[in-house]
Amino acid sequence: MKFVNSQVVPAAEGGVKVDKDDNGNYNLSLNVKRLAEPNRLQPPKLIYIVWMETENDGIKNLGQLKSITGFFTDAQTASLNTVTAFKPKQIFITAEDNADITNPGSQVVLTTR
Repeated sequence: MKFVNSQVVPAAEGGVKVDKDDNGNYNLSLNVKRLAEPNRLQPPKLIYIVWMETENDGIKNLGQLKSITGFFTDAQTASLNTVTAFKPKQIFITAEDNADITNPGSQVVLTTR
């Protein structure tokens, strides 16, 4: 799954590799490069959260992308690896003010469709 071009973060690009393991779980490996810091967005935000729309089970929070002091490097790359029992239909990233949210906010910065 590749992320489509974004008007919010036009330089950003990347994708998600999805593999199904022997137990029926899905291994997700997300990579994004040239993703601007969330505090540079309009309006500024604090963090990026990765979400997954599933085939039959709604939207799931996959986790937080860290800032440059975390997972980002000088080249502004980020990655997230996780395992889920749910089949992914779409992956998207939102900019948020809070990490402990259960529903995505309206500021979607990247999506796979």
